Amino acid sequence: MNWKSLSAGSQRQVMRDEPLVEDVEIRGHIIDSLILPKVLDQITSRGGSFRVKDISIGQGRHDPSYALIEVQACDRGQLREILAEIADHGAVPTALHDCRLATADMDGAFPEGFYSSTNQRTEVRLEGAWIEVDKQEMDCGIVVDTATRTACCVPMCDERRGQQVVIGHAGVRVLPPELTSERQAFEFMGSAVSTEKPKGAAIREIAAEMRRQKATGGKMLLVGGPAIIHTGSGEHVCRLIRAGFVDVLFAGNALATHDIEQSLFGTSLGVRLDHGGSVEGGHEHHLRAINRIRRIGSIRRAVETGQLTAGVMYECVKHDIPFVLAGSIRDDGPLPDVITDVLAAQQAMRDHLPGVTFALMIASTLHSVAVGNLLPAWVKVVCVDINPSTVIKLSDRGTFQTVGLVTDVEPFLRALMQELNL
Repeated sequence: MNWKSLSAGSQRQVMRDEPLVEDVEIRGHIIDSLILPKVLDQITSRGGSFRVKDISIGQGRHDPSYALIEVQACDRGQLREILAEIADHGAVPTALHDCRLATADMDGAFPEGFYSSTNQRTEVRLEGAWIEVDKQEMDCGIVVDTATRTACCVPMCDERRGQQVVIGHAGVRVLPPELTSERQAFEFMGSAVSTEKPKGAAIREIAAEMRRQKATGGKMLLVGGPAIIHTGSGEHVCRLIRAGFVDVLFAGNALATHDIEQSLFGTSLGVRLDHGGSVEGGHEHHLRAINRIRRIGSIRRAVETGQLTAGVMYECVKHDIPFVLAGSIRDDGPLPDVITDVLAAQQAMRDHLPGVTFALMIASTLHSVAVGNLLPAWVKVVCVDINPSTVIKLSDRGTFQTVGLVTDVEPFLRALMQELNL
């Protein structure tokens, strides 16, 4: 089907007699992914108008669509603003230009006007050819090496004087994720945040996805909070690790501390996990656990010397599962393995993210948002939390691919074990 010269109708705003115009094109699953209406809405909401000059809609489920759109604006500044916004949805000007580069004049800061990256696949145009951007991550700059014709996302703190940085949106194109039937089914089951949604079907789909990841050699990341231990769910996670459903663990001081406390003293925050009652002096157990590991030197050393014989951290060491423990200002101790420099913790996480295809985030608001900011858009993310705001924050802060499940930790993990036959 081809529609020619489709006008914006009533959405068109009164403009000058000779508005500035720029033709842009978008390709892919722009209808069922709602990319086309998003682009048109961005144009009109910023005071511009549009004319759809050509459109071709794919007939089959997997057929891509195409649209050629004339963008109209009152002045050059408004046009630049509109083009910058719709570029993040994959709208590329047809009058192609190479990306503009500027030399960084200092360490730790980009030149003014730098391109701020998204978490979606991105390419930059250099000498007439499109080059894929490596290490895709949101809220970074793009550094180009013209000698090797490569480009990658670089965090602001890692920017170094003399590097060539992309400026503006010219010569940059974003490639939104393709909406495959598998991805559509996976994301639909958790597309809305509600405490009243049926959990069984969602957990079955999460288990099925985890089995697919394992069968195809995917790399699975677990981001965990201390509620895993407090709710008595530590053994569920241990079983996931032993069964090969966890390839890397990100957490904070709290999860590791209370996991080790439970192993050494049978308590979590001084509460017995077997009967739920408190014990005398139990409030000191987490400090005594930290102190013992500090005296030994590390969690790995505690396992190797036979002083730590059970728990999530024990299973990570025994099964050679790498973990990153990122600290916070409120940490007691902390454990010797905890990274207290936040930039070093970010980098340690980045070092373990290549190859990650699936992330399960359980009961950890801050770590979930932090990791979400580092993940590219094509990594499938499941966030499970009793607090709906955790899931909402993840989506609102850019990790739009998040599938959310609002429920308590222990019932979720118990049901997941059943679906995985563990």
